Amino acid sequence: MQVRVQIVSILVGVILLGTIFQLIRKNRLQEKYALLWILSAVIVLVLSVWRDFLALFASWVGIFYAPSALFLVALFCGMVIALHFSVVVSDLTKQNKTLVQEIALLKEELQRTRGASRKRRPPARKRRP
Repeated sequence: MQVRVQIVSILVGVILLGTIFQLIRKNRLQEKYALLWILSAVIVLVLSVWRDFLALFASWVGIFYAPSALFLVALFCGMVIALHFSVVVSDLTKQNKTLVQEIALLKEELQRTRGASRKRRPPARKRRP
């Protein structure tokens, strides 16, 4: 691997880790979601720093240019993160649908209760001045 590619890969990994920790610190990213991002950044950093392991991995997978294996690993990590967030969004969609249905039922019950209480109450008398 060329030194320039290695330096760029290391910088990308460090910047990614720094950004993740900054987002966690500002409460814009929850820890349970940050775990996959941190793991991905660490994998990219390890493969960027440890050239021999990257070359071994590339030859094992059948890639002739080792930095291409680094991008393959980064792509795989991105796909895992996208799949994870798809599952999370699906769960949130189900929860949202359930909540909307429960709110609709509660509104109907409230309207029925208000309607029944109005029927029982005698009409208010108008006072003369």
